[in-house]
Amino acid sequence: MTAPERTEPRLRGRPRSPATDAAIIEAALRLLEEGASVGGLSIEGIAREAGVGKATVYRRWPGKDALMLDVLRSLEEPSPEPAGVSVRDDLVTILEFMRRRGLAKRNSALLRSLVTQMHAHNELWRAYDENVIAARRASLRAVLRRGREGGEIRDDVDLELLADLFTGPMLSRAMLHEWKELPEGLAERIVDTVLAGVSPRG
Repeated sequence: MTAPERTEPRLRGRPRSPATDAAIIEAALRLLEEGASVGGLSIEGIAREAGVGKATVYRRWPGKDALMLDVLRSLEEPSPEPAGVSVRDDLVTILEFMRRRGLAKRNSALLRSLVTQMHAHNELWRAYDENVIAARRASLRAVLRRGREGGEIRDDVDLELLADLFTGPMLSRAMLHEWKELPEGLAERIVDTVLAGVSPRG
C-alpha cells in the first residue's frame, strides 16, 4: 500500500497583498525622508500614512522593529551568491558587495541616517545582525572553509579571525572612516593581500 497523499490545510481569509506590503514600507520611508526619527515612528502613524488600518500592519509585522528591518532591507541590494568555483573570486564578490554598499550609504542620506539611528536602538540593531549580517557572515565562512579544504588556506588559521581580516579593512573605510576612498579594485587588493599571508607554506 502507498501512503495517502498529504493535503495542505487551506488558508483562511484573504491572502497577503504584496502591493499592501510595499505601500506600508513606502509610507515608513516617506515619513523618514520627511524627518521622522526611528524612535518617533509609530505603527499608527505608518498605517495612517499608508492609508491602511493598524491591524493590517500588525498582520504583517509583529511590531515596529520587524517592520523597520524590512524598511532597511528595501534600501539595500540583495547579497550576491558566491559562484562556488574560485575561492578568491568568491571572496572578491563578497567584498565588492560591501564596497558598493558603502558607496550607497555615502550617497543616500536616508540610508546613512537610518543605519546611524539603528545603532542607537539595541533591539533593532540586534535583529538586523541576526537576520541580515549573520547570513552574510555564514556565506563568508562557507567560502573560507572551502578554501581550507581545498588547500588554499592553511589548516592552522582561525577562520573566524580570518573572516575579520577580510572584512575589517572594507568596514573601516565604509563605516568608520567615510572620508577615505572606496576605489574600484579595492576588494581585489584586500583579498590578494590577506590570502598571501594565509596560503600554505611552500
